[in-house]
Amino acid sequence: MTTLADPRPGGRPGDLDRVPALTADLAARGVHGIVLAYVDTAGVCRVKTIPTARLEAAVAWGVGMSPVFDTFLADDSIVTTDVLGSPDGDLRLYPDLDHLVPLAGQPGWAWAPVDRITQEGERHPGCARTFLRRIVTDAADRHGLAFKAAIEIEWAVGVGSAPADEFVPAATGPAYGAVRQVELSDYTAELLAALAAQGVDVDQIHPEYAPAQFEVSVGALDPVAAADRSVLVRQTIRAVAQRHGLRVSFAPAYLPEGVGNGGHLHLSCWRDGMNLHSGGEGRYGMTATAQAFLAGILAHLPGLTAVTAPSPASYLRLQPSQWAGVFTAWGRETREAGVRVVTGTAGRRDQDANLEVKPVDLAANPYLALGCVIAAGSDGITADRPLPGEITGDPVRYGPDEAAALGVRRLPRSLPAAVTEFRADPVLRAALGPVLADAVSAVRLGEAAAVEGLAPTALAAFYRWAY
Repeated sequence: MTTLADPRPGGRPGDLDRVPALTADLAARGVHGIVLAYVDTAGVCRVKTIPTARLEAAVAWGVGMSPVFDTFLADDSIVTTDVLGSPDGDLRLYPDLDHLVPLAGQPGWAWAPVDRITQEGERHPGCARTFLRRIVTDAADRHGLAFKAAIEIEWAVGVGSAPADEFVPAATGPAYGAVRQVELSDYTAELLAALAAQGVDVDQIHPEYAPAQFEVSVGALDPVAAADRSVLVRQTIRAVAQRHGLRVSFAPAYLPEGVGNGGHLHLSCWRDGMNLHSGGEGRYGMTATAQAFLAGILAHLPGLTAVTAPSPASYLRLQPSQWAGVFTAWGRETREAGVRVVTGTAGRRDQDANLEVKPVDLAANPYLALGCVIAAGSDGITADRPLPGEITGDPVRYGPDEAAALGVRRLPRSLPAAVTEFRADPVLRAALGPVLADAVSAVRLGEAAAVEGLAPTALAAFYRWAY
């Protein structure tokens, strides 16, 4: 039996002491296997799975997986960089026992996020989860900040028996309509039960705008836990759908036209237990720190799109006048702005006020997206950036002079254009570090090259079932 005195290259002190009780509990629940999950640069969740009896070995020594996955594309082809993409080397996946959960939507299985660590016991510089943790720690050290975050999840529900490459809506009825809710009520009721059993607090679940589209909003957590929760919720949505003979797509554009699936980020800054987006002397109760944080996000939003909208299909979705937030603009409850200031209802603003970052979809790696948004906002605080003027309505109505005065700029219209903005943003690249920044550029350009020349219909089909 492995003991804490063993020279383990990875893992956390004390975890091994927890394994016997955890293993016994999982066995009593009928759990036979554990999914070890992480998200690659392309935003695809990759997994290794182990029998429950192997949990102790995984905690002690990790589970092997090649670092080449950092340069996988969504279609599983591989690009190479100066430091990544070769067949050489190995990493170890270490499960985070604090977030291990039996999967109610997949009886017989449990799930845990992992940290990726080298064979020598060092944090892998390409580990997105480690990156986000570092960014959060840096903001705490430099600015005394903590964060609450949540990621909205939109998905389209298709008929499972449809041809493999097609999307046939599994529900009819209008957007937000009772018809659609009734038609898939058994599915969504089981989904709610599964999420509750897994400890996920759901704020709301409802039919959304696009054909057969639904959305679930979940409670806010610290950023790393919020990113973990986003991955877990999608795993559950997919698993429950399959049990009902359905198929789901989280792709940014599962059809060539329409609004597509978003993955908006909600984020609030806190200091000493106080929400900095409420009770201050700035606009709508924002403190000076919250305003500078918002200004930082706006300043870096063009480069951020290479991280938050990372697929060629993202740019089918990022269109004006579709609530996708394709302008460097902010406004109170303005859903066409790149950043929407959510004040919350009177009486709850000290708890609910937050920022919603709009040009984000679920092809994004949630750890990279949250980390880069926080890095951008933190840079705004460091630079004491002034908040530009607020917009109202649809930014397309502004003429060039008025738009320039308000700092309103159209975000990149293609993935290569977003990469150009990203490469020109030293703050984002420095935050990611050379390995992750290199992987982001290489994977994005690889995705663009893989679909070059495809018409929108073919482009949507290419990514429809990758996410």
